[in-house]
Amino acid sequence: MDVGTNRNRPVAVVTGASQGLGLAFARALAERGWALVLDARRAARLDAAVAELASRTPVVGVHGDVTDPEHRRALARAAAELGRVDLVVNNASTLGTSPLPALAAIGADVLRDVFETNVVAPVALLQALDGVLAEDATIVNVTSDAAVEAYEGWGGYGASKAALEHASRVLAVEQPGRRVLVVDPGDMRTEMHQDAFPGEDISDRPEPATSVPGLLALIESDVPSGRYEARAFTPAGSRRP
Repeated sequence: MDVGTNRNRPVAVVTGASQGLGLAFARALAERGWALVLDARRAARLDAAVAELASRTPVVGVHGDVTDPEHRRALARAAAELGRVDLVVNNASTLGTSPLPALAAIGADVLRDVFETNVVAPVALLQALDGVLAEDATIVNVTSDAAVEAYEGWGGYGASKAALEHASRVLAVEQPGRRVLVVDPGDMRTEMHQDAFPGEDISDRPEPATSVPGLLALIESDVPSGRYEARAFTPAGSRRP
């Protein structure tokens, strides 16, 4: 890939992009001409995603864990090679353990890991990217209805997403030139959702791709920083009645 010939493309960094919502969204961005920096922990899956998308757009895959400071720096270096970053999608997250334990029974180490992945890492990645992040960049922090509803077994994950949502609100106040979109994609048929319900049939859940049109509508619209449900937006970028 000749990076020098592609600096006129908008650049997006997408975490957790080897499967599920992250990969579905990366595909849509590639179709729209975005240059991509993709992250995932599983090297083989990420390599497959990069190989698929490389024929459509400049794309760099960086294997690793978003909780690792050196990995975050590697993502920032890869992004700098492509140019100014216009979009960051903090999609990578963890449930902590499966099956989901009651909050009173969750191990302290597991709870710390959930917060490290779901709250600390997204904020720290934005810090690592700050030198290449556009002043008017859009930041998408993927959340869940578990952040605002009390579901049995979802205490650790839900609390971490609630913390991410509040951190996003503060970031929006501190950096008014940038948009910070907290987006709930809704229930999806993903590996993580299956891990939340081991042994259950989740085939009735929508595929992750069904949330992508709303995500695209949000980033392509001029809606201000705030919390949104992806499926409440049409491809035209307006709320459904």
